[in-house]
Amino acid sequence: MTNYVNRAGIEVDPALADFIETEILNALEKDADAFWQGFAALLGEFAPRNRHLLETREELQAKIDAWHVDRAGQAHDAEAYRAFLEEIGYLVPEPAPFTIGTDNVDPEIATMAGPQLVVPILNARFLLNAANARWGSLYDALYGTDALDAPPPVSGGYDRKRGDAVIAEGRRFLDEILPLAEGSWRDISGADDIHLSDESGFVGKTDAGLLFRHNGLHIEVQFASDHPVGRTDKAGISDIVLEAALTTIADLEDSVAAVDAEDKLLGYRNWLGVIRGDLEESFEKGGAKLTRRLCEDKIYRDADGADHRLPGRSLMFVRNVGHLMTNPAMRWQGGEIPEGIMDAVVTGAIGALDVAGPGMGRGRFGNSRTGSIYIVKPKMHGPEECAFTNDLFDTVEDLLGLARHTMKVGVMDEERRTSANLGACIQAVKDRIVFINTGFLDRTGDEMHTSMRAGPMLRKGAMKGAPWLKAYEARNVGIGLAHGLSGRAQIGKGMWAAPDLMGQMMIEKIGHLRAGANTAWVPSPTAATLHAIHYHREDVFEIQKGLPDAAKLDELLTIPLANGVNWSDAEIREELDNNCQGLLGYVVRWIDQGVGCSKVPDINDVGLMEDRATLRISSQHIANWLLHGVVSEDQVMDALTRMAAKVDAQNAGDPAYEPLLENRDAPAFSAAKDLIFKGVSQPSGYTEPLLHEWRRVKKAG
Repeated sequence: MTNYVNRAGIEVDPALADFIETEILNALEKDADAFWQGFAALLGEFAPRNRHLLETREELQAKIDAWHVDRAGQAHDAEAYRAFLEEIGYLVPEPAPFTIGTDNVDPEIATMAGPQLVVPILNARFLLNAANARWGSLYDALYGTDALDAPPPVSGGYDRKRGDAVIAEGRRFLDEILPLAEGSWRDISGADDIHLSDESGFVGKTDAGLLFRHNGLHIEVQFASDHPVGRTDKAGISDIVLEAALTTIADLEDSVAAVDAEDKLLGYRNWLGVIRGDLEESFEKGGAKLTRRLCEDKIYRDADGADHRLPGRSLMFVRNVGHLMTNPAMRWQGGEIPEGIMDAVVTGAIGALDVAGPGMGRGRFGNSRTGSIYIVKPKMHGPEECAFTNDLFDTVEDLLGLARHTMKVGVMDEERRTSANLGACIQAVKDRIVFINTGFLDRTGDEMHTSMRAGPMLRKGAMKGAPWLKAYEARNVGIGLAHGLSGRAQIGKGMWAAPDLMGQMMIEKIGHLRAGANTAWVPSPTAATLHAIHYHREDVFEIQKGLPDAAKLDELLTIPLANGVNWSDAEIREELDNNCQGLLGYVVRWIDQGVGCSKVPDINDVGLMEDRATLRISSQHIANWLLHGVVSEDQVMDALTRMAAKVDAQNAGDPAYEPLLENRDAPAFSAAKDLIFKGVSQPSGYTEPLLHEWRRVKKAG
């Protein structure tokens, strides 16, 4: 039981209160009493509005449920359905033409195109790795992954044959992207033997070699004849370093298991460490103790002898929690405060340290060079909820003494009502929006929950070819371009989930650029380095100029029903097993170990980077099939039991793992059952309420 301290009527966890007052407000030279009074006034205005928005979600869902129930057995009438959605206010009128007004945006977001990482903020080592992924070794990325079409390296030290294949591939890349005025990169004998063309993109020299810029991204060709690789290279090239993860999202939401004050404080403290520039993490590797810190900037000298500085780290966003959840870290008027409001105030205050003037606590490196704080806001349903976030950020800026629109917002287009009203959602935050992004898992989970009572849904694999999904991805780009995001904000695409399948990623993920995305998510720094190649091969901003208008709304509103499909028993069992295995494989780590994102083996033993959205799509799919009699509770329990055995076998080598089969009354297996059997009644099909409940049970012992 937390013994709270009282701050202007807000009950605050003592450690969190001390952190805010000592490490943030003192550094900002802000009066603590005035801050808490302002926070309390903010809660008085926004907590009731937050509650009203959640009630509106449930009211709309109840009306949609009733509409489908009343028409059970009838053919779907798309025209009547759209008219109904307009009548109840689920669909709002399209706004008149407008262009976003966001300014003071860093080039990594506005005018550059490149990979984006998302990293769990509770893991300091992962957070540092991601922040430092601005620059990545192409040689390392090729040597250690299947992106290189060559025999894998032989274990036991450096494999010279594999290394030669890496060097050859590096030369092919240089000839493709940075062709010489004469000859080939394959034939040079050293840095002095390079004949650059006027269009080479050469910008200067670093201490390690030559620096080029192409499609807005930098490439450093490093020379070192005494380097283990440089010694084997006739030109002495030791590495090719690519500017890779331009931006990184430090995540307080789907990739973390943060259920109480202890968890939130860790997340806030790590974010503060990034902003101050002093975050570090020590660990043992190969018997040696290593300490990881944020990378220094990269310095180069141009042809006139002038020195220039390039950022050594990703530009950082922080992803706040959505509107749904509350957290016991703070209480107000007898209940937990909305977690999204708490995140906005605390992460905004930490971000203020980055944009404060000299002597006011500015970090060692600085994050934004334009005086902006970048916050991603997930799981908003429609323009009214986006307007709430805009008003909330206004009020936080006033509380912290920040200029209007210092706090920028990235809108996750992952809920059906946001997708269907995307233009109006963008308009609601038009002077602070810096990105829109799609996500298959959450968006499909909401698609199924919204139309839960319309009938049984397609299998998950078939869902990827459904008309609504194609329209969703196309509309996200088309609507963003129509409202002026190109050159001012990011239009993003979702995650490549398989970190071990880099060869396949290199074939497929370039499609995100060709669809008009100037950023896309990747699962690791290595993947960011490889994905950067795509941005050299395609000029996204040129592609955006030639893209068609957004797909029609009617296509988006097509419900992915399995009309007339008669699955075999084997097909039903296969789908159930796939869903249950993925659900159990992830939930057991979330509940038992507090790990919100990790590489989880799928049913075919392929490691996938999974987060909470995995549970939403899997649990909603099973809940839908249960509701419509495609499967029975007995079939689901049978699948859960069999897949528990498989997940136990997949995790047999993990000393921290607690077997599911031996603990079917324990929190992890209980949570999995609840997510399925209570799935229909969960708000918007979200998994957070049940996960938080069972994680707290587990933490309480």
